[in-house]
Amino acid sequence: MLRAGACDNDAFPPRPGTDTMQAKAHYLQLRPHDALPDLTHLAPFMAIVVIDDDSDEMWRWDVARWLVASGCRSMLAWGKECESWHDAVEDAALEAFDYDDIPPEQIVTVSQHADEDLDEVFWFARHRASHPALRLSTAVIMHVALRGRPDELLAQLAEA
Repeated sequence: MLRAGACDNDAFPPRPGTDTMQAKAHYLQLRPHDALPDLTHLAPFMAIVVIDDDSDEMWRWDVARWLVASGCRSMLAWGKECESWHDAVEDAALEAFDYDDIPPEQIVTVSQHADEDLDEVFWFARHRASHPALRLSTAVIMHVALRGRPDELLAQLAEA
């Protein structure tokens, strides 16, 4: 169950032949140091992390570990310090398997999009992002922000 203030959206219309995900989209706003909700019921899922506000390194690492443990198998980061978010999730995925071999279905693909517009990131998520062993049918827009924008971001993803 997503926390209060989170949104679900079934209006992520599949585009036959072009949509790599054909996913159900969810929105989750996280303010820095918010409690992290249970997302395991969405696993495996893609997280599109939209970072509008600053966060400290320790919280970012906690979120990265939580994403991996919750079933995130693909993470796209965009916004403030997205390179740091990329590195944190990549390291959390390796740490989860003690830096040993990772089974194909447990691999977490990561990308950061510092030099792209958010529209391009959403387009990439819908049309090009993929996992080597899984078909991800759920996307979570994880919005790190003091002020939420659920309708705007869900609509932007649906139109990508």
